[in-house]
Amino acid sequence: MYRVDLNCDMGESFGAFVIGADQEVFPYITSANVACGFHGGDPSVMRTTIAGALAHDVAIGAHPGLPDLVGFGRRTMDVTPQEVYDLIVYQVGALLGFARAAGAELQHVKAHGALYNMAAAQPPLAEAIAQAVRDVDGALVLFAMAGSHLVTAGERAGLATASEAFADRNYSRDGALVSRRRGDALVSDADEALRRALRMVRDGKVRSVDGDDVVLRADTICIHGDGPHAAELARKLRTGLEAEGVSVRPVGRAAAASAQSAPAAQR
Repeated sequence: MYRVDLNCDMGESFGAFVIGADQEVFPYITSANVACGFHGGDPSVMRTTIAGALAHDVAIGAHPGLPDLVGFGRRTMDVTPQEVYDLIVYQVGALLGFARAAGAELQHVKAHGALYNMAAAQPPLAEAIAQAVRDVDGALVLFAMAGSHLVTAGERAGLATASEAFADRNYSRDGALVSRRRGDALVSDADEALRRALRMVRDGKVRSVDGDDVVLRADTICIHGDGPHAAELARKLRTGLEAEGVSVRPVGRAAAASAQSAPAAQR
């Protein structure tokens, strides 16, 4: 049986600004990446998003980003590995506090936006993220772009990793996401996104904008919660995947426990 996790970036509203259709998306996803206050989110939003995840039996993860509210964390910044380590520890720790106050557990960590893409391509930043996650809680699963340096860094740090694919984003032939500055960066048609997701899960491939097949592993598929059709896309993916016999459920912490118990020589 094929299995995949369906995750969404959530809790990105802050102050008087509402971003995303979280309540409409919650019924269809299995994991929530909760913004931690730097690219989006604030303390109240973090608390209420965790409450929403618990109400819908959705696994909770931290979604730390660069300190850039104006740019929504999608602008590249010149940060050192030490600064990245500190950013991750700070933000994951903040969400962990709210989760514990609600009697909840964190399942995973997924970096946001530019930080995610930078770490996927730059080993020193990938190592900094993996080390920070390990130091906060080595049982957390690290969500990372399939085939990227972040997957390798997570495995080297002894973390369980979940290779992530994107149903609503286009790929270049090298496996990187197409820049959002391009007009073809997004996949807006829900039916097309479902077809892509099914091929990712079944065949481990996705067609790039250049016409080539990109080989990837899809343990978890992302939906962007700030997209204009996020709720429709979430519904289409969940119902469509399950109708095709794909089990949609959280990645879970079992793999992380297995990684922690493995001999050091195997990590």
